[in-house]
Amino acid sequence: MSSVESKREQEKRIVALMIRLYCKKKHGRKTELCQECQALHDYAMLRSDKCPFMETKTFCSNCKVHCYKADMREKIREVMRFSGPRMIFHHPLMAIRHVIESKKEKRRLEKKI
Repeated sequence: MSSVESKREQEKRIVALMIRLYCKKKHGRKTELCQECQALHDYAMLRSDKCPFMETKTFCSNCKVHCYKADMREKIREVMRFSGPRMIFHHPLMAIRHVIESKKEKRRLEKKI
């Protein structure tokens, strides 16, 4: 598997975990996602599969091109705002990695300015 494909699969796995956590806590779903969260999950997976910037981007929030439709972008933001801080308790290694990557990206972007 190429590094781009590996990165894509990692991103998809993280987004899926965050949507699952959100649905479990907000909608009380233990095993499967509610219809709304399943639709968001499917949409997010599709967008990730079609992302042409996967090789160079760190996170969608840092991307110059926002490929999510406005309503789905707002829903994924809500999920990220809710699940992000809780990831440290549910998936601590992923949360720490995200913080490290975010700091690196912030420094990289500051150097460009």
